[in-house]
Amino acid sequence: MKIPIISISVFPLIETSRDLAPSGLGMEPAAGILGKLKQSFLRFAVKNILLRGPNKLAQRSMEEHGIDHHNTFLFDMIIRNSDYVLQSGSPRFEYKRSNLSRQIHFIGPLLDNHPSNFREAWFDNRLLNYEIIVLVTQGTVEKDVNKIIVPTLEALRNTGVLIVCTTGGWQTEELRNRYNQPNIIIEDFINFNDVMPYADVYITNGGYGGVMLAIDHNLPMVVAGIHEGKNEICTRIGYFNYGINLKTETPIPRQIRNAVFETIRNPLYKQNVEELNREFATYNPNELFEKHVAGLIHRNEIPEIKPRLLAERA
Repeated sequence: MKIPIISISVFPLIETSRDLAPSGLGMEPAAGILGKLKQSFLRFAVKNILLRGPNKLAQRSMEEHGIDHHNTFLFDMIIRNSDYVLQSGSPRFEYKRSNLSRQIHFIGPLLDNHPSNFREAWFDNRLLNYEIIVLVTQGTVEKDVNKIIVPTLEALRNTGVLIVCTTGGWQTEELRNRYNQPNIIIEDFINFNDVMPYADVYITNGGYGGVMLAIDHNLPMVVAGIHEGKNEICTRIGYFNYGINLKTETPIPRQIRNAVFETIRNPLYKQNVEELNREFATYNPNELFEKHVAGLIHRNEIPEIKPRLLAERA
């Protein structure tokens, strides 16, 4: 296209690395020689066997449009062909890579911390009456409330823990009728910025935006997610001790109960989240994005698409 390209990454890095297993398997970095050999074999198998068809299709599509692909693997194409890949988050949430592409730049968490113009601020007086508060969600896409929500409600109902549950609109009334205990709040939607400052633990299937927001609120996590790439997010949370990874899509109540109280008892999880949050605070995503865009504009001498604000500052 002969124009600068900036890509935005709002999930963990998928770039192939000689230090890691292929993205999508949810595997922690290997330490020993045998583990590294296994990772190397898996990288070969994913590229040449498991995803051989999609990889070849992508390469043929590029060839048909006269684009050199240099036998680049499918997962790496967008990175190698971008001038910049701006990564939401910061290095403490990523595994170390000795061959990280120069195009990749961390810009801090991409969050919406502004009050909603369409909803009133949410509050419930019970937030002030409980020593332990747990926030639970399974995202906006997952319809099956039996995966995380029901096991959490079963694990903690009739306890001294306040459970704040957001359903995304799935079976809200049914859950309210089934779980009408005073320590349970069930809503379709709650702006997490309204409730996370009160919470002690965040239970989730590992959606990247919610995880970034939890870290922004110094909130350790209990995570249970595998599909849609959630395993990569959950594995990082467990590996870096930002919480407990249950390594399943369908946890049972006992697992959730034990993980919640372990997360609260062990100060390591909150301390690690606080350290990551301090790293988050060193980034200003808007300023960094503007800086990278301006740098590409000046480097490629394209004054006709230069924003007025940048033109004035230049």
